[in-house]
Amino acid sequence: MSATYRVAEQFVSINGEGTRAGELAVFVRLCGCNLQCSYCDTQWANQPDVSYQLQTTEEIVQAILETGVRNVTLTGGEPLLTPNVAELIAAITAQPTLSLEIETNGSVPLQSFAAIQPRPIFTMDYKLPSSGMEHKMCLENMQLLQPQDTVKLVSGSLEDLERGAALIQQYDLTHRCHVYFSPVFGSIEPQEMVQFLIERKLNGVRLQLQLHKYIWDPQERGV
Repeated sequence: MSATYRVAEQFVSINGEGTRAGELAVFVRLCGCNLQCSYCDTQWANQPDVSYQLQTTEEIVQAILETGVRNVTLTGGEPLLTPNVAELIAAITAQPTLSLEIETNGSVPLQSFAAIQPRPIFTMDYKLPSSGMEHKMCLENMQLLQPQDTVKLVSGSLEDLERGAALIQQYDLTHRCHVYFSPVFGSIEPQEMVQFLIERKLNGVRLQLQLHKYIWDPQERGV
């Protein structure tokens, strides 16, 4: 019997961040998260009373295919905490026309999911000090990252930038995967982040703004 999943929303838009920023993608947002980051912009999807649709693996895959869009972003909340989500991941990656990216918060061990073939792409957050959640990070994941993956360092302060730079050096991240600094919207000026990159000579690191928050209202859903 096929697994079912609580889908908070499913929509087509452009990717707002990551290596596919600006490209069309189908977003599948699953309910629930194990973290409470200070700057979270999807807390509504993590509430116990959130509205959702219960969908099977086959229903989700069929809905994705009907869009005609190749890129798929599985997100949350924290999608990798969803029971039986490995079945959904395998079903999506098995489709030759689809390419799956998983947005994960850095607290969930990736080893079992990275073993799924074809392997999905991971865009993994590392929660820096201002998030209040750095103590939840699974550092073993750093060794599993591959060139197609991304580490996203969401920063809201100089302390965050300093910690991010230390992690990049410690794990040689720019030679392991893509690395992005992204500002906490409204908390730090992008110019300050650019200056930090210059001063630290952080070659191979990219500054990225969340495109969807500049195209639409930052609080708007389904975009």
